[in-house]
Amino acid sequence: MKKVLLALIPLGVFIGLIVLLTINMETHTEVLPSPLIGKPVPAFEHPTLYSNQRLTQDDFKGQPYLLNVFGSWCPSCQVEHPLVEALAESGRIKVVGLNWKDEPADAHAWLQKWGNPYHEILVDYHGDTAINLGVYGAPETFLIDADGIIVYKLAGVLTDEIIREDLLPMIDQISL
Repeated sequence: MKKVLLALIPLGVFIGLIVLLTINMETHTEVLPSPLIGKPVPAFEHPTLYSNQRLTQDDFKGQPYLLNVFGSWCPSCQVEHPLVEALAESGRIKVVGLNWKDEPADAHAWLQKWGNPYHEILVDYHGDTAINLGVYGAPETFLIDADGIIVYKLAGVLTDEIIREDLLPMIDQISL
C-alpha cells in the first residue's frame, strides 16, 4: 500500500502543476510597455468578417475605440468575452475585433456560440497587423483615441478590475 501511495505522488504533483498553469493562463494579464503608446495605429487594410468591405485605420478616426485581438482558438478569449460584451453594450466605447490568424468559418461559429459584441471585425488572417501592433498573443486589447493614437495596451485577459480602474477612466478622459 505504501508503494502505491509513493507512486501516486509524482502524478499528484503533475496534476497540481497543470491546474496552476491553467489558472495562470486564464487570469494572466499584464500591462506591457509598448513603443506604440502615444503613436498612431500602424497602417492596415483588412476585410471584415461579415462582408467583402475592406477597412483601414482611417475608417475608425473620429471616435475612440477599443481594438480587441481575439481568435476562436484562444481559450483566454472565451474567458474575457463576457466582459468585452458588457463593455460594448454599455455604449461607452465602440469595440472593434481583430480576428487574428483564424479561419473565417471558425470565427463565425465562435461568435455564433458566444455572441458578437463587435462594431466591426477585421480579419488578420496572416497576422501582419498583429505583428505591427506588437501583439504577443491573444487576447490583447488596445484603447485608441479619436485621432487614431494608441493610448493603452493590455496583453492578457480583461478583468472587471482592469476595466473599472484603468479602461473606464481613460475612456472618459479621451471621450471629452
